[in-house]
Amino acid sequence: MKQLLSLVACLALAASNPMTSVAQGSPIATANFTFTTIDFPGATLTRAIGLNDRGDIVGDYIDAGRVRHGYLLSGGMFSSIDAPGAVQTRALAINNAGVIGGRFFDSGGVSHSFFLRQGIFTTFDVPGAIFTALQGMNDLNQAVGVYIDSAGNAHCFLLSAGNFTTIDFPAAVTGTIAHTINDQGQIAGEWGDAAGNTHGFLLSGGTFTRIDFPGALDTTAALGISNNGQIVGTYDDTNGAFHGFRLIAGAFSTLDFPNGFGTQISRVNEAGQLVGFYFQGGQHGFFATPGPVQKPSKADTACRGKCGRRAGVLPDAESEI
Repeated sequence: MKQLLSLVACLALAASNPMTSVAQGSPIATANFTFTTIDFPGATLTRAIGLNDRGDIVGDYIDAGRVRHGYLLSGGMFSSIDAPGAVQTRALAINNAGVIGGRFFDSGGVSHSFFLRQGIFTTFDVPGAIFTALQGMNDLNQAVGVYIDSAGNAHCFLLSAGNFTTIDFPAAVTGTIAHTINDQGQIAGEWGDAAGNTHGFLLSGGTFTRIDFPGALDTTAALGISNNGQIVGTYDDTNGAFHGFRLIAGAFSTLDFPNGFGTQISRVNEAGQLVGFYFQGGQHGFFATPGPVQKPSKADTACRGKCGRRAGVLPDAESEI
């Protein structure tokens, strides 16, 4: 990719009545995860982007009239979310108190960000910015995202206790986007280098760490981080196909929706549950729940240290951040 992956999406995108339904699709079990497809009723596109520890999900969908709305999926029921005065709305984050964060486009095509608390919208913009997009939020009501300054440059922002702080990855040339923040204040996101390639990052304790999935072609984006430090996101392989990834204790693993074409994992909670979206005749959201860890058989135990690596066993993680 020769540009920041998510910035392109947010630049290109944009009062409905609440609707209720259950998540669509039958659960599919694979790789110790059970996947369930999420499609908003009547939508032509659905994405799952935000997740809290209770399993509440937020995201966006496009209706038959090609209008983009946000949604909340809680207790198996959908509700539409449309910011006042918006022509397009995206719900992107939800914390454990049920506060929802996102962004919307007004009739002039300008992007603003919002919080939704107990049915009340509060909008905000980074001072002096021509574009503000909230991406993530924690239980301390701290928010992160991206803004574009008057010169057209993209920067991360941190909103904490009403104060904005600009964050830029030191080597960034084409911009920095913060996608997520956990309750420890760790921030993850992506940045673009001089060659136009995209890399992930972790900002923890004031220190940046670059994140690149081993063997990725030119894009790695860190999109979610849990309170216990799991990081999830997306990367592209040498054929240009996108995959979801998890990064746990320095070990990378690929996780894709079964039989989907292109997977993005957007968020992870403390239970290790995941949300994201995939392509399969259009875009669909998904919710993935980890299954119990399988205990090794007696044969496996006896073979360890004697038989070497068996065919069909996944290789060890190749790298650390």
